Amino acid sequence: MPDSEDGSRHESPGLDRFEMVRRAPSHRLQGAVTDICGFRETMPGHFRAIEYASLTVPLVISFAEPFAIRLGHDPGDNDRFASFAAGLYAGPVVIESFGGACCVQINFSPLGARRFFGRPMSELTDRMVGLDDVLGVEGIALRERLGNAPDWSSRFAIAEAFVADRLATADRTQADIVWAYETIVSTRGRTRISTLAEKLGWSRKHLAGKFSDAIGVGPKTLSRIVRFNHALGLSRQANSAWADIAADCGYADQAHLVREFRDLAGVTPTTVAVR
Repeated sequence: MPDSEDGSRHESPGLDRFEMVRRAPSHRLQGAVTDICGFRETMPGHFRAIEYASLTVPLVISFAEPFAIRLGHDPGDNDRFASFAAGLYAGPVVIESFGGACCVQINFSPLGARRFFGRPMSELTDRMVGLDDVLGVEGIALRERLGNAPDWSSRFAIAEAFVADRLATADRTQADIVWAYETIVSTRGRTRISTLAEKLGWSRKHLAGKFSDAIGVGPKTLSRIVRFNHALGLSRQANSAWADIAADCGYADQAHLVREFRDLAGVTPTTVAVR
């Protein structure tokens, strides 16, 4: 389906069990937000999805039924979350829904999330934190405005303006951290951590502490997630061979790649390939 006038794109899920609308961020949010999504389930049922380790820090604002979410395992009865933020997690996230979910999801880059939330990202690492805990009364008011908006375009405009206003008054990220983060991403996780520390004139311990605050995980964990996602992307290309992917991504051997997929996706590479 073509883009609408405001740049939103309606995606076709295939089974017609949910509506997904996605909008790229405007220039005001570039570098901090990767996209904004609207999600609404349109039929009853019990649905399950697994999200692999990524560099996305989501803020989910719900106006309907909560999701059941657990890190690394199937969720239980006490693992219900409606509106929340979640930091980076080096593993799979299991998400279940029950046919009545409706929400806006703002997907931040790690450095963008640090600026937006204005708190050490280690406070969100490996956790889902409620909207009122991360944004206080502002978050509660935002949820009410989004829930009362008449359509997705209106909701996206409200969400984008809210994020832009907070970013406009946020402190800039230290240039050294931006450089180190972008180096790891641009080299697809193959830069040695000792080399980064040496070029910055920092100890590895000091570098890890800076990353914990700005990103939520240390540079080694960040590198693992980046390398895994590069391997995942290569696996989706035609005629890809796992041994070649392991070599291209800097894994010691194919067994090393398999271990990383088990840790970060919860399944083997061959299982990922057939999904």
